[in-house]
Amino acid sequence: MNVLGGELESCSLDPLTGYYRTGCCENHGDDPGMHVVCAILTNEFLEYSQAQGNDLSTPMPQYGFPGLHDGDQWCLCAPRWQEAFEAGVAPKVRLASTHVSALEYTSLADLRAHAIDPG
Repeated sequence: MNVLGGELESCSLDPLTGYYRTGCCENHGDDPGMHVVCAILTNEFLEYSQAQGNDLSTPMPQYGFPGLHDGDQWCLCAPRWQEAFEAGVAPKVRLASTHVSALEYTSLADLRAHAIDPG
């Protein structure tokens, strides 16, 4: 279920995202990072994330990770999105593709303020 109460929609198949690499920001209870926020990445956010010790830009082929770029859609960890929100660098989100469990870390109002889709 997404944060709007509807069926969770796909976030991205290229690059293939999600903790389970299904393209969805789903949560089955075993993802310690809570990769449940479907975000549209920006250079500003990628630089912020790298400064926090999580380099999402550098490819890591040994893990099948292509490295992310401005405009890519990716399932972010909900706590990291909230941290970026508080720092003023949160990327836009797709509400229909953001899992309801994101609301354990952020408010629907904050997500809506950064949404690219109606909700």
